[in-house]
Amino acid sequence: MSKEIKVVKQVMEWNDDVSDKIKKLTSEKKVCIVNVMGSPGAGKTSFITRLIEELKDEYKIGVIEGDITDTIDAEKIDKLGIPVVQLQTNGACHIEAMSIEHILPMFDLDNIDILFVENIGNLVCPAEFNIGENFRVALLSVPEGDDKVAKYPLMFATSDSLIMHKYDMKEYFDFDDMRVENDTLDRNPKSKVFRLSSRTNEGYEEFISWFKDKVNESL
Repeated sequence: MSKEIKVVKQVMEWNDDVSDKIKKLTSEKKVCIVNVMGSPGAGKTSFITRLIEELKDEYKIGVIEGDITDTIDAEKIDKLGIPVVQLQTNGACHIEAMSIEHILPMFDLDNIDILFVENIGNLVCPAEFNIGENFRVALLSVPEGDDKVAKYPLMFATSDSLIMHKYDMKEYFDFDDMRVENDTLDRNPKSKVFRLSSRTNEGYEEFISWFKDKVNESL
């Protein structure tokens, strides 16, 4: 049975040390925070729910759902039986570390291995703020176009992985995936690039293997 979803308002306060405090706490608790970023409609929630289905038997998972308002995405996670807290920013275009610090006590961190943070749908502001994450995953959906890495370089330069999402739709769009990959690697040679479809499951086996290695390195 679905439980009442906790809703937290964004704390608009910033401290450069907060991200490090979060990392210290989650290191002690052996919790890996994954910052999932991308535009509205890139498929961040479907991506996270797909990962939950793949990983829930091996890892204990929690989710922080960042949205300007509403609880639509948090309700989808809640139906999976996963601990979730909704963070509403009330207009802010990103999540700050201070807000994550306030939310962490709402989770039983002794029973969490992976904490997904679905950041606000935006290719600019979220990239500028560390939130105590262990690593970042940036989603770029095929319908958005192949020029986004060039236009919004910081998002992709600071992420550990780029996901070309909704890749099954490539045949319907003028989307040059090699341009996206080359633009990404020019800005971040260490980034891992994947082509995924949450609808057809294309590419997920390879990504899950990489993802689990990253998580295990953090725990």
